[in-house]
Amino acid sequence: MIAVSSGKGGVGKSTVAVNLALALSQLQKRVGLLDADIYGPSMPTMMNLLNERPKLTEKNKLIPLVNYGIECMSMGFLVNQDAPTIWRGPMVMSALDQMLHEVEWSNLDILVIDLPPGTGDAQLTLTQRTPLSGAIIVSTPQEVALADVRRGANMFRKVNVPLLGLIENMSYFEPPCGCNQRYYIFGEGGAKKMADTMNIDFLGEIPIDQTIRELCDAGKPSVAAKPDSPSSQIYRRIAQAILNKLEASVAPKAPTITIED
Repeated sequence: MIAVSSGKGGVGKSTVAVNLALALSQLQKRVGLLDADIYGPSMPTMMNLLNERPKLTEKNKLIPLVNYGIECMSMGFLVNQDAPTIWRGPMVMSALDQMLHEVEWSNLDILVIDLPPGTGDAQLTLTQRTPLSGAIIVSTPQEVALADVRRGANMFRKVNVPLLGLIENMSYFEPPCGCNQRYYIFGEGGAKKMADTMNIDFLGEIPIDQTIRELCDAGKPSVAAKPDSPSSQIYRRIAQAILNKLEASVAPKAPTITIED
């Protein structure tokens, strides 16, 4: 179980979570995607599952919806698209518990959990009640976003969730003119410096790409719709780096051999 988190909203965390899930699937893993943002679920739109409703098993477990080979669950599947979720904390916690433990997930290799932004009740509930294998933090390069990275990273450390790394989203813009120039609209290298300062692995930079936004809005995430695009290749490199870290964390250590005289 991998949590994708951000200290603040508006950094493209859900877009990263969706494309990472698809990239992991393209690396031959069986992947599920849990949209844990109760108040602002975006997975139905991004995964082209709007107006779909999950069915129930005989034991009243929710059957996840599937698209692009990814099993999906979201509060957006359970309420009307335009209905606000005006719930207090205990109701949110109950809904998260249901989506985690009362869903008939298949034999998955990886469950990607798209956390809501911040460090509130929902994040603490998931980190304390779910055996997370690690967390990924998504940020943009500017200082106002990086200040929240510190808080998010410290939250995971306090609840003993391993930090798999930091991803810098919207890192730079390359004009489509083919002039090989990069424009660092939100600043340059901020997340990399933050990762070095906090001793977190830096997983990579994802550029500002209009195609990523357009395809996600159309329910066709770029990794699925344009798997050979430069941005999709970046997502797969990041996904492979995450897999390498997960495999290294569970690999058996070599025995210590003592040679006596």
